[in-house]
Formats: sequence, C-alpha cells, structure tokens
Amino acid sequence: MPAYHSQLTSDKRIGNMALLPLKTNFKGPAPKMATEGDAQDIIDEAIYFFKANVFFRNYEIKSEADRALIYVTLYIGDCLKKLQKCSNKSQAIKELSTLALSTYPLPGEVGFPLTSMYAKPKDRAEEDNMRAYFQQLRQETGMRLIDKVIDPATDKPSKWWLCFAKRKFMDKSMSVPGQ
Repeated sequence: MPAYHSQLTSDKRIGNMALLPLKTNFKGPAPKMATEGDAQDIIDEAIYFFKANVFFRNYEIKSEADRALIYVTLYIGDCLKKLQKCSNKSQAIKELSTLALSTYPLPGEVGFPLTSMYAKPKDRAEEDNMRAYFQQLRQETGMRLIDKVIDPATDKPSKWWLCFAKRKFMDKSMSVPGQ
C-alpha cells in the first residue's frame, strides 16, 4: 500500500516547497484560506493522514506540496512527544506554543532532518520567508492538534493519539536528540 500524498497545489514556492494557503490567524507568508466549507489545507491533510503515513520508512515526493506535508507530519510527531508529558489542555497549549516558537534549523543547516529533499534558501530574503512559513505551520499545527488529541470531556490527552508518539515517519525526527 502506498503512502498518502497531498492533493493540494500552488504556483507559489519557497525553495522547492509549495507555499500553500492556510486556515489560520497566525501571521506569516502563507495566504489565508477561507474557513467556510469543507476545503482542507495542508495541516488538515497532515493530521488526517498522520496515523497512516507515520508507518512509512520511505516516501516518494510527487509534488512540492508533499514537502510541506512531510514537514508537518514530522512536526506532529514532535508535538505528540510533548503532549505525552501534559496532563491538561492549558499545559498542552503552553508546551506546544513554546515548541512552535523555539529555534529550529532550515534546509541546508546542521540539524535539519531532510536536507537532501529540500532546497536550501537562495538568499537572506528567502531564508526569512521560509522561517516565517515554517513557524506559521508549526503554530497552527500545534493548536489544531490540541483540539484533536485533548479529550474535552476528561481534559486529558487521548491514548489513541499518544500511542503514535514513539513512531518516526521515515525514521526521522524534527527534535534534537535528548529533548
């Protein structure tokens, strides 16, 4: 069975990754997507496909949108590791907000897990744009994941999501070892 790929398209690029519209209120370079209707953005796709895609060690990139899907999928794995240590929603919000705003490497920098799949920024302006896009993706992903993982009835993380925290998509992780 093949891995799930993004169905989204965009003419805009940052490096060799698609700059896709997002349903978000966080500031960044991604265009705003209308929130009404059933239209999914890349974060919705990544969360929806996460449980299936996380089992794959190899992933064939079929479009530039797949690079954004890979990034968000890896980030979801890191979020789940943080959520394992949280006992309620307010603590989860604090942890994932801190994780989203923490420093992280870009393609071409030491510590970026998939340097061979992503083009490094050509100049300083593209580097700043890429960093802002990644931060926007990270912030929105964290907030949406909290709504999926934290059970509103018990205010505790769902074991059906946390059981995927130990899984590594493509045997990679966004976090630095020891965190």
